[in-house]
Amino acid sequence: MVLLSTCKIAPVSGAMDEQIAHGINTKTKPLGSLGLLEKYAAKLAAIQQTLTPSVSKAQMLVFAGDHGVCAQGFSAFPAEVTPQMVHNFLHGGAAVSVFCQQHHVPLLVVDVGVNVEFTAHPLLCRAKVARGTYDFTVRPALELEQVEQALTVGRQRVRHSIEQYGTELFLFGEMGIGNTGVSSCLMSAILGISPEQTVGRGTGLDDDGVARKAMLIQRAFDRVKKEHGGSPGAWPLELVLQEFGGLEILAIAGAMLESAAHGRAFLVDGFICTVALLIAEQVNQHVLDYALFAHQSNEQAHQTLLEHFNAEPVLDLGLRLGEGSGAILAYPLLQSACVFLGQMASFESAGVADGSS
Repeated sequence: MVLLSTCKIAPVSGAMDEQIAHGINTKTKPLGSLGLLEKYAAKLAAIQQTLTPSVSKAQMLVFAGDHGVCAQGFSAFPAEVTPQMVHNFLHGGAAVSVFCQQHHVPLLVVDVGVNVEFTAHPLLCRAKVARGTYDFTVRPALELEQVEQALTVGRQRVRHSIEQYGTELFLFGEMGIGNTGVSSCLMSAILGISPEQTVGRGTGLDDDGVARKAMLIQRAFDRVKKEHGGSPGAWPLELVLQEFGGLEILAIAGAMLESAAHGRAFLVDGFICTVALLIAEQVNQHVLDYALFAHQSNEQAHQTLLEHFNAEPVLDLGLRLGEGSGAILAYPLLQSACVFLGQMASFESAGVADGSS
């Protein structure tokens, strides 16, 4: 894959770490009293190499695609809901739409693989790689060139946003009925964890639905074992992405890699976006230097992934909506992290005793 050799990401420099720590610790507050806000302020300052970081130029990119495995009863909702929800995004009616409006963050929906042809709309980018994936229980979900194309879509959208708007922070979301289960499949295939440990209720499956989802993923694994040998956790990344990948999930992974390559922080939403980060990590581990974790979702495997990344998410609200809803809800707290580091008085400047004597 071309991406594996062309994605160059510089690790975040530690040159200003002492200055950043001093700047945080000398604000008019007890040490550590702003908790995670201090850690996120420090990370943004290190990424941007400044004591006055900014996330005022932010953009939400929601990638959408359909999944052939939904024909097997993989989700509580029919596949027709994917294009219906895209229309809802475009007309300002979805959760992520109203939250983006509330916080003045521009929203762009990117059609990477929805099984419908959309008409032009100012909030829509038509970048369709395919009209959905194939059913991975019977054949590979994608052709290898489609994997590359989907990753490239994400990279191109980030690059365009930086070049046109000087975007400082990216927020990523997704829409695709069945993509929670596809993400469980990808997580199991990459980490070698059984489907029973990674599948969850998604959009509201009952116990039988969850069991069926795990069974379908195992059926897909058995097919790949028969055709290629090996086992989950040991398959090459290219094979995993071709066999199981969702177009919108791959596009998010590509977008994360490009954001990091340009030295931009990005907010990781819930389970599906965290699986996209897992893919990106396999390509270049330095992508993690630029990742900020928005929230702990209510999907059972998300906690496992957050532990894998040693992550401390900003929020824990029991969310399981997707769309980037957790990322946009966490956004104002990142704004506050920047404001306190850049504008809050120090003990010296305010003439306040710091308790050191």
